[in-house]
Amino acid sequence: IGSSAFNGCSSLTSVTIPDGVTTIGSSAFNGCSSLTSVTIPGSVTEIYNYAFYGCSSLTSVTIPDSVTEICYCAFSGCRSLTSVTIGNSVKYIENYAFDGCSGLTSVTIGNSVTFIDSDAFRGCSGLTNVTIPDSVTEIGKEAFRGCSLTSVTIGNGVTSIGSYAFYNCSSLTRVYCKAIVPPIIVNNTFDKVSATATLYVPTGCKAAYAAATEWSKFKTIEETQF
Repeated sequence: IGSSAFNGCSSLTSVTIPDGVTTIGSSAFNGCSSLTSVTIPGSVTEIYNYAFYGCSSLTSVTIPDSVTEICYCAFSGCRSLTSVTIGNSVKYIENYAFDGCSGLTSVTIGNSVTFIDSDAFRGCSGLTNVTIPDSVTEIGKEAFRGCSLTSVTIGNGVTSIGSYAFYNCSSLTRVYCKAIVPPIIVNNTFDKVSATATLYVPTGCKAAYAAATEWSKFKTIEETQF
């Protein structure tokens, strides 16, 4: 499906993409503001930039296991989106992929994702908890900024978390970090959170986190078995 194929089709309400389609081009369904449902077949491997940008009535989407990359702003501004399942072949969630999806309450991230890019879920104000799988090695800056998270689980493969990644997640009370070696984080990653939230770390790792830059700002650090 080529670039801008259905761009601005504001009365389009439903789309079933047939088997055999391999790519959804840039801005293919950009601005289809009445689109409530879309079926993406297992033949699709890439969802390009702005593919579903501004589809403000879209309520749920399942990214099949065939897809390897969710590109820049692919679902940005889909404010009615409540549920997202990301398949187990997706490796990269690019910048702003789900930015501003304020109705999002449930996201399942597949176990092949290695990189959650900057601002990927920024402003998903309905999102209350998220589990980042062990496959992820890096979380970009501002990735979950402004989300209403109450808990987050960070997988054991994460080695670095960017600035402001969880900035202004003021409802966050529990941070579970499964990494034995404290990931590198920079100033403001957990700003406005670390003073009140409890950090849970692997058994035997409390001292390492308490001594690590920025992690030491958590007032309460507890050990647990994951």
